[in-house]
This record gives sequence, C-alpha cells and structure tokens, in this order.
Amino acid sequence: MNFKLPLTGGSRIVALLVLALSLTLGAAQAQEAAACETGFHLVVHNMGETCVPEHPERVVVLDTGHLDGALSLGVKPIGSVEAFAGAGFPAYLDGMTEGIAVVGTIAEPNLEAILALNPDLILSATLRHEAIYPQLAAIAPTVFTESVGVVWKENLELFAEALNRHDLLDIRWAEYNARIAAIRSAVPVQDIEVSIIRFVSGQNRLMQRGSFIGTVIDDIGFARPESQRSEEFMLTISQEQIDLVDGDVIFVSYYGDPGETEMSAFLDSPLWQTLSAVQNGNVYEVDDDHWFLGIGFLGANRIFDDLLIRLSGYEAGQA
Repeated sequence: MNFKLPLTGGSRIVALLVLALSLTLGAAQAQEAAACETGFHLVVHNMGETCVPEHPERVVVLDTGHLDGALSLGVKPIGSVEAFAGAGFPAYLDGMTEGIAVVGTIAEPNLEAILALNPDLILSATLRHEAIYPQLAAIAPTVFTESVGVVWKENLELFAEALNRHDLLDIRWAEYNARIAAIRSAVPVQDIEVSIIRFVSGQNRLMQRGSFIGTVIDDIGFARPESQRSEEFMLTISQEQIDLVDGDVIFVSYYGDPGETEMSAFLDSPLWQTLSAVQNGNVYEVDDDHWFLGIGFLGANRIFDDLLIRLSGYEAGQA
C-alpha cells in the first residue's frame, strides 16, 4: 500500500514529524501501560493496551463496520473512510453522516486528512491497517479490533469499551433480540432455506455462515442450503455452478459497478431459470450497503426490514 502525504509548508513539517516519531510513539502506546492519567481509561485491544479519553469526542473510524458501530452507540465520528473512492458513506446511514469528513478509503486512509482533524480516538482493525498502526497511534490513541465482518459482535464490545458506552450497547442488544422475535412471529423461518449470492468484480460469492450476514441469518434461525453451511466467509463459484445458488429464497446483491461483475450473465443464464426460487418468484435484490458493508446494529435493522417486507407473507412449502 502506498500512503502519500502531498503536503506543503507548515502542515508538511507537522506530518513529517508525526511520521518520524510514529515508530517509537506508536509502539509505546501499544505496550502495557501501568496506569492512565486522570480523564483516560485503559483499553486492551488487538495491538496492545492504549489509554483512551474517558469520553472521546473527536473519533475517526477506518471501516464501514466501525462507522455503524460508533453511530449505533451514540457517537458521531468526525471522520470516516469510504468503501472506495467516490462511494460516499453507506446509503442506509443517510441522515446520520452529515458533517463527517471523508478521510480516504478503506484500502488507503489519508493520514494527512486524519491528522488535520485532530482526533482524540481512532478506531480500525489489524486486518485492514496493521501496517500503519504506528503512524495512526502517533496521531491519537488508536484502538484496533482484530478483524471485521463475522466478529462484529466482539467488535461492538470493544467499541463500547473504547467509547465508554456499555449502557447503550445493552440497549442495542435488547432491541436486536426483540426484532428477531418479531420476525420469528411473522415468518416460518425454520422452514425457509435462505440463499445469498453477492457479485463483486472478479468473484461470484456464495455467502457462508462465517460472515456478517451469515451470523444475522443464523441468529434469526433461517435454514441455509447445503452449499452455504460452511463456517468460512464465502464460496466463489462459476456460472457452471449456478445450481449451488438454489434455495427456497435467494437474495442477490452486487458491490460497486454491476457492469464489472458477472451478475447479468448469471441472471440471464438458462441455468438460472431452472432454480426453484427463480421459478417460484422468490428472488430478491437487496442493497449491498446494509447487507454486506453495514456490519453492525444499524445495518442489521435494515436487513430485518427487508426480511419482513419480503417474507412476512411466505407460506411453507410454496417453493
């Protein structure tokens, strides 16, 4: 990854000083701390231990799931990355992200932009940004989850610790479980095999149980087709394997430009027309933003909405 800082004047000097100090300061922050000064609390995370303000007010997040997590816990970040250049923030968060500055993309955070915001906490993941942890930790206290996606529940615990919002976390879990109970009352979940395929450039992904959406579907209690019961993240398939997509219901999504994926080729294929879900009219396109990029309570709530709208009239055996 190439992180460029095209700066001039005083800002360039400040940034260079930060980067020069990063290896020592960042490493020191990650080491065990004997105690934190007044107004800070110790947070143990994937890169070590860090003293974090008791009530952070200027938070920068470097993944879409971390954005969902912060907002769901009542903290509006001052800066966040976008999934890819020009993507903006996830559409399902419309109305909640006004005023949040874009600080690069998930693949390439903009260190200059982060520094300029003068954050008091940075949230990210080792999976995403381990290589630049020292630079980030030199800018502000930095807390890393290990990964993203399937571990979203564990990540929320860490967010609540870093943001000092355990009270709201308990409320969100109660709301999450209440919504699951409502779906189970309206939909015969145990009788429906839910199939999920996501098209990205160069890959046709059958989503497995080891993903954010996999955990949500499992929590509700839906069955999964045999092709999608793995604990892995996904299974990449070709057009010749379209039969693996079948289920009682198929949810379809795409990431980025659909024209750069094989979605049209799949949906127009004669093999696609042989699937029972297709023949019974049980195929639904869903928004990639909350089904796959949201990774948190707010995204899950929108998934619950979709499931209730699509399946509340479903009768067992109709597929």
